[in-house]
Amino acid sequence: MEKTLQKFLQSDALERYVKGETSAKEDLKIESFINLYPEAKSSFEELQQNLEIVAKANAVKAPKNILDKVKVEIAKASEKEIPVIPIQRTARKTPWYAIAASIVALLFAGSSFLMYQKNQDLIKENQMVLNEISDLRNDINNNSLLMNNMKRQIQELNNPETEKYVFRGNHRAKNLKTVAYINPIDKTSMIDVVTLPQISNDKNYHVWAEMEDHFVNLGILDPSEKKMQEVPYMEDALGLSITIEPKNTENSSANDAVAEIELKSKNN
Repeated sequence: MEKTLQKFLQSDALERYVKGETSAKEDLKIESFINLYPEAKSSFEELQQNLEIVAKANAVKAPKNILDKVKVEIAKASEKEIPVIPIQRTARKTPWYAIAASIVALLFAGSSFLMYQKNQDLIKENQMVLNEISDLRNDINNNSLLMNNMKRQIQELNNPETEKYVFRGNHRAKNLKTVAYINPIDKTSMIDVVTLPQISNDKNYHVWAEMEDHFVNLGILDPSEKKMQEVPYMEDALGLSITIEPKNTENSSANDAVAEIELKSKNN
């Protein structure tokens, strides 16, 4: 910084400034040096004093009769009531363009902050849109899977090899009615829940396959699922049955069925 100051003092910038030969941009730079550095201020004041001394030394002495002429002109002006505007010496002030530049800088800072806020809001909105698009894609994929599953089920139902069996409940579940669709060629089994009587929350409907010498649990029927429910296909099953079993029990059995069907023999 000391080198910069010395370079400034050694230049003719201050001299041209005092003479009024500098540009607006140079004025700002020179005035900043004068305000910041005592050495620059001292040099500026010294140049001003020297300029006044030189001006006085080179001043041309006015003719003797000039004063009389001035008084005459003043008198004429007074008669015409022409106002005389006094010339006042004013101190050098900060140029208007410096003030304007400061205002512009403040406005720019404010607009930059507003732009930043808007940009942040746009980023949040874009993220929300991306999330919604992702959710829509997931919904589309899920719906596509459901449609494909329904299409496959419809094709299975329309397959001439698919056999239809109707479950009807006994005295323990009079309103029970479900339909089983079994295709021994494609080895698929599906159960359509038509009506299942309401049972307590601590019990479930179980589906069983009757084999030659034992029963196999094929899973649970959900009464709330009013649609086709797939169950495992059992080769050589003699029949299917539905029971009501307690939840979380290890002693389930197919001995107390509320509905059952006998499957057609392959030899028929």
